[in-house]
Amino acid sequence: MKSGSFSTGRPEWDWESGEGLLGLDDPEEWDAAFERGEERLGTAVIGLTFHCSLAEVSPRIIKAMRLPDTGQRGFAFTAAGHVARLNGELTPELYAALRAERPGRKSIAVNAIDDTFDYVPFRQLPLWLKRRWVYATVRNKLESWWLQSVDAVGDAWRAVRGRRS
Repeated sequence: MKSGSFSTGRPEWDWESGEGLLGLDDPEEWDAAFERGEERLGTAVIGLTFHCSLAEVSPRIIKAMRLPDTGQRGFAFTAAGHVARLNGELTPELYAALRAERPGRKSIAVNAIDDTFDYVPFRQLPLWLKRRWVYATVRNKLESWWLQSVDAVGDAWRAVRGRRS
């Protein structure tokens, strides 16, 4: 703080450098920054997930998911994953936003969906995400078996080649 100035008790967020935004705890400040067109809204919405309720942060995450900057949109999806971790649930609007991103291995939403699988009880998932969970589980198991068989064939081949020497 500069000498001669006084503190209002509220921290100032440095929107230009992004410093302190992970500590953002004021949804109205995020809304004002959104109206001003600040650049680090995705970063700031992650901060909101740590300090605000699901009802307060959910609409802001959805807004951040629609930002033009891909990096900041990625942070919004990270925030959705944090919400799943911290609350063990998501709002219907967040589920819809995840679904709109066309979940897949190369989707920007893949980590948020994985966190949802890990931290939201299966019975609470919407039907489309339950189907996705089953698909991902079966795919992962088949991939595991495939890799194990490749390893076994490789080991057998090395053993056969080793005997010939």
